[in-house]
Amino acid sequence: MFAPAVLGPAVEFLAGLAGSGAALELGIGTGRVALPLRERGVPVHGIDLSEAMLSRLRAKPGGERISVTAGDFARTGVPGEFGLVYLVFNTINNLTTQDEQVDCFRNAARHLVPGGHFAIEVGVPDLQKLPFGESHVPFDFRADHVGVDEYDVAHQGLISHHFWKRDGRWHLDSTPFRYVWPAELDLMARIAGMRLVERWADWDRSPFTSTSTKHISVWRKSAG
Repeated sequence: MFAPAVLGPAVEFLAGLAGSGAALELGIGTGRVALPLRERGVPVHGIDLSEAMLSRLRAKPGGERISVTAGDFARTGVPGEFGLVYLVFNTINNLTTQDEQVDCFRNAARHLVPGGHFAIEVGVPDLQKLPFGESHVPFDFRADHVGVDEYDVAHQGLISHHFWKRDGRWHLDSTPFRYVWPAELDLMARIAGMRLVERWADWDRSPFTSTSTKHISVWRKSAG
């Protein structure tokens, strides 16, 4: 996640969308993307629910240059308008209901200048690997980690189970998500007054296809 080969294209992509304006990151976390984006000259504000993560961001070199607000990024407002609002690394899935995800799009649109962009990086639901009638898909198997995704297909629910081996004992960490399809995100954008302008398989603008495992999608707020 922190490797230059991963971060570099993401920062360049987002900086191009921001142009001469400021950017707002929803779910800013510890500043993995926001800090290098700020170094590229883009003023960045962030929203995050976790005070612990925001504390880590503030403690990093350059963290004092990032304005942050603690709160639920689906509804929390901040002063000003932005040329770019963005969400990375599946953060939209942390909102576990459709209503919350729609609220997120509306919140993004409220913060954008007319003609501004909302960008999301999110995985494509991996249901092609799910045998009919089954609900669990292993995604990692190592000596110290086993990962299993549990799907609730009827309700677009997903729980990622992580079994970690620490000090000779196995520990379970489970996190709930709501997976969402690209077309559904486009409808959420239309509800919020935005339209799709770009969709790629990765930050390098490689083509999005039926076998892509994630997508980078960009919607533009109406200039009217």
